[in-house]
Amino acid sequence: MSDPNWPALSPFHTGVRGRCPRCGEGHLFDGFLKLRPNCEVCGLDYSFADPADGPAFFVMMFACVPVVILALWLEVKYQAPLWVHLVTTLPFGLATCIPPLRPLKGWLVASQFYFKAEEGRLVRKDELS
Repeated sequence: MSDPNWPALSPFHTGVRGRCPRCGEGHLFDGFLKLRPNCEVCGLDYSFADPADGPAFFVMMFACVPVVILALWLEVKYQAPLWVHLVTTLPFGLATCIPPLRPLKGWLVASQFYFKAEEGRLVRKDELS
């Protein structure tokens, strides 16, 4: 789970708030989505964290689908002109896609720390014994 010198903190609570997954006090982000190099409170090095495209993927799968459905419904039902899509669908898309990125990325980074996620590697049979 966690380092024995530090209490095990919930990855959801620390990640969504953008806090250090080890101490829960330091900041995780240096900007909107840029991770800090380390925690300013406990010194945890964040180089272990690599959520890659995970946050963007989850946002696209869960937030963008309703946006596309809205756009298709407007087009099929009302044959809406382009300006209607720009006034309705675009703001709805931005409002549902951008805000969840930061909490989701924080949660994924905190989960990597909590569950000690590492890059996979192949193990030869002679290394098993």
